[in-house]
Amino acid sequence: METKIVFKPSVLITMMLFILSGCSGFQASRVDSNESDEKAMGITDEWLQRDTEKVIDQVITSMNEHRGFKNYLRRVGRTPVVFVGEMKNMTSEAYFPISEINNELLTELSASGDFILVDIAAREAILEEITYQNDGMVDPNTAKQIGRQTGADLMIFGNVFMQPKSRDGKTIKQYSVNLRMTDIERGVEVLRTRAQLSKYSEQSSFGW
Repeated sequence: METKIVFKPSVLITMMLFILSGCSGFQASRVDSNESDEKAMGITDEWLQRDTEKVIDQVITSMNEHRGFKNYLRRVGRTPVVFVGEMKNMTSEAYFPISEINNELLTELSASGDFILVDIAAREAILEEITYQNDGMVDPNTAKQIGRQTGADLMIFGNVFMQPKSRDGKTIKQYSVNLRMTDIERGVEVLRTRAQLSKYSEQSSFGW
């Protein structure tokens, strides 16, 4: 006796969709930073490259509009030498990309043409090289001398804070990127600025 198996139309459609989804291959495409940012926010609420660009843009704009800093530049009357220290991660996120913020800040300060920059990593590498040259390993006629580096006029330091608030699967992260600039010789602050950014996320019972 022959047994016939009959599938309902809804079951057949489900099976076909399953088969088609299993046969579909991986696809990728290039997108610009804005589109990438929009797509990424549907995947994660972590800090993104576009977030870094936005807050540093705010910082640079604030510096350009800061009246006290403008007065300082007029008083100095020349391009100041700026020592850029590290921005510190003060958030609860251990993998917060603080190095991206440091690099973006250096890049934008350099692009402005308003400063002569010395960053902490470069200073340490230069000191190591000069020490090596003066240890007898290099021809004394070509060795660079300790004490010839240009002294910085200003010092930049900063930090990033984040305050999260959650309720019923909804979370908002409020980030604050703070930067201060100090006149080294006088020991007075010439600029303090803050850039803020908030990230909202909502998690369903099925996950992201």
